[in-house]
Amino acid sequence: MDRAERQSQSETLSAALRLIRTHRRMKTTEIAQAMGMALRSYEHFESGGGRVNLERIHRFAEATDCDAYAILAALALGSPEFALRTADNKLMTILMVALQEFDAEVGDVLGELDARTIINTFTKALKDLALQSVRRDSAANAWLQQRLGKLVAPGNGEDGESSGNPTP
Repeated sequence: MDRAERQSQSETLSAALRLIRTHRRMKTTEIAQAMGMALRSYEHFESGGGRVNLERIHRFAEATDCDAYAILAALALGSPEFALRTADNKLMTILMVALQEFDAEVGDVLGELDARTIINTFTKALKDLALQSVRRDSAANAWLQQRLGKLVAPGNGEDGESSGNPTP
């Protein structure tokens, strides 16, 4: 890995850690303490200083209840936002567990799978997940729209203030 790639990874790691920490509304002192680190050491880690440290990433994930494997994937993807987007649902940890079980089940036959089959299978699975997300959002919106009319809306008086008469 050349210097530019290391710099890019450091920037991605730093951004991912900050995004997650901010999302969790935690202070650097809280995370440093939870990780058993001196504050300055944690700040150096969060700034992306030094080489990628797997143990620290896992300790950070434990301290912030996020997905360590998503942070690592974010480095490969160059997307700190990926780590944040999957912090709560643990997408990458789930994928790693499923891959571990698949490896144990299939064993050496795994090497016989062709790339086209793997690509098609993962592409279909990810499209299905995206569809589920859209359907869930559509169903939630439909539910809300269906019930909005049942809420009591404030009436408008001449001065724009509520008239006190509820409108069904």
